Amino acid sequence: MSNLRPALRFVRPYLAQVAMAGAALVVTASVTLSVGQGVRLLIDEGFTTGSPDVLLSSIGVFVALVLLLAAGTFVRFYYVSWVGERVSADIRLAVYARLVRMHPAFFEENQPTEIQSRITTDTTLLQTVIGSSVSIALRNAFMFVGGLLLLFVTNPRLATIVIVSAPIVISPIVLFGRRVRRLSRSSQDTLADVGSHAGESLRHIKIVQAFSHERLDLAAFADRVDVAFAVAVRRIRQRAWLVATVMVLTLAAIAVMLWVGGQDVIAGRTSAGELAAFIFYAFIVGAASEVWAELQRAAGATERLMELLHANSALPEPARPRQPRRPGAVAFRGVSFRYPTRPDVAVLTDIELSLRPGETVALVGPSGAGKSTLLDLVQRFYDPTEGTVSVAGVDARDLALETLRREIAFVPQHPVLFAGTVRDNVRYGDADADDARVTAALRAAHAMEFVDALAEGPDTIVGEDGQGLSGGQRQRLAIARALLPDPRILLMDEATSALDARSEQAIRQTIADLKGRCTILIVAHRLSTVAHADRIVVLADGRIVAEGTHETLLRENGLYRDFAEIQLVDHAGEVAAGG
Repeated sequence: MSNLRPALRFVRPYLAQVAMAGAALVVTASVTLSVGQGVRLLIDEGFTTGSPDVLLSSIGVFVALVLLLAAGTFVRFYYVSWVGERVSADIRLAVYARLVRMHPAFFEENQPTEIQSRITTDTTLLQTVIGSSVSIALRNAFMFVGGLLLLFVTNPRLATIVIVSAPIVISPIVLFGRRVRRLSRSSQDTLADVGSHAGESLRHIKIVQAFSHERLDLAAFADRVDVAFAVAVRRIRQRAWLVATVMVLTLAAIAVMLWVGGQDVIAGRTSAGELAAFIFYAFIVGAASEVWAELQRAAGATERLMELLHANSALPEPARPRQPRRPGAVAFRGVSFRYPTRPDVAVLTDIELSLRPGETVALVGPSGAGKSTLLDLVQRFYDPTEGTVSVAGVDARDLALETLRREIAFVPQHPVLFAGTVRDNVRYGDADADDARVTAALRAAHAMEFVDALAEGPDTIVGEDGQGLSGGQRQRLAIARALLPDPRILLMDEATSALDARSEQAIRQTIADLKGRCTILIVAHRLSTVAHADRIVVLADGRIVAEGTHETLLRENGLYRDFAEIQLVDHAGEVAAGG
């Protein structure tokens, strides 16, 4: 059961509650053991003497023990359940705290929906075990020792039979228990796969229905459910074999004891009450196997949770973090990069690029040229394979991640909104911002017009992923969120891709207003968005092939000129004029 030890360390802060539960456990176990003696007295003195008074007093003692047992059980159940719930919540929090700081590549190798299953279902199973099964196991262990002693006190001859038969009963517990643990882990994994598939389909329900994929998705989901069911059946079968085998062996041992004990009662070597008490203690000693399979299930769940809790981030925090020296400055020095999941593909090669504080630089080039990857490296979502990325005059690896990202605001190509209100989503950029700052950010992103038209204004619930808003509206809220903290560096990845011409013009004006106030690095395919940048950098095949102003590149770079001709064939005059 060493697999459960990492989870038990979460119990340490609550030793007072554990002590209360432990005291109650000792009381209830002791009372339970005393019931055997009560049975002996009831049979030997209450029944055999024929005295109503002795019978009444024996029953009175028995009732008192039961009441004491009930009170102790209440205290034990309350505190053990409280500890189970608290520890489960702490483990969820610890795992989430670990995951929320993991490098993005971790979630390329591990599905977020499966991880979500581990945080919920596995911790729930663990809570059940810590809040119930462990308590029962400890109680049974206590009663096992006490019952074993009382067996020898009651009848040493019969107790020897118990000791001899114990290995026969315990061996299937160990054998089947290990199988149950392995199958329990497999069962949790397949359940996670079921949840992952359902979550993905429901999250993208419009795509599922747009392609009439409901039947195929249902069939794929049914296959996963069947696999999970099959694994669960195998686990249940092993548990059923465990319970049935232990029951048969235990009852066989008790049958032997009844035969031997019955001979002793007939011969007068022991009393009927002593035999009844002995059988009672024999049942208690055999009860230790009741929760073994449940503990094995918890061991499997704990393994999965501890894997997450002990996962190492590929982006370690610096031992001695430095402070920013040149706010707003960004520099790439000999940067090459390959994604960890595709180490054979060079995404960036020998990038040399510097941005001065307050400068606006645009990145253009064909898809797959490495533009968005440069933004990822600035935010240290990944570390370069070779070279260095400096932010605020310091190697990004020497800045604490929180310090680094406080310098930066990011507008993604596909805007991400969270369940909550418009105000909540904008304030995600700065939780301490007041309503006036939120309104100012909405105005700067030219979002106030449509926000005011919403039913509840800024307090309108947008739904998960902003399903109630158009793509352009979601994009403008993402821009407002980025502008709220007044960042020194603003990264925009195709930030106007979902906007109509009028909204794009408004955002271009926002970018123009920000020029000089913060460093802006823009990725765009629409050249009209970047024509006013201080510099435009052209990338192809992960390399910088040209840089300069819009007019210079139109004259001197064929690739850039091709982009301009393809996009603006009907608006050549507007682009040539810088519009």
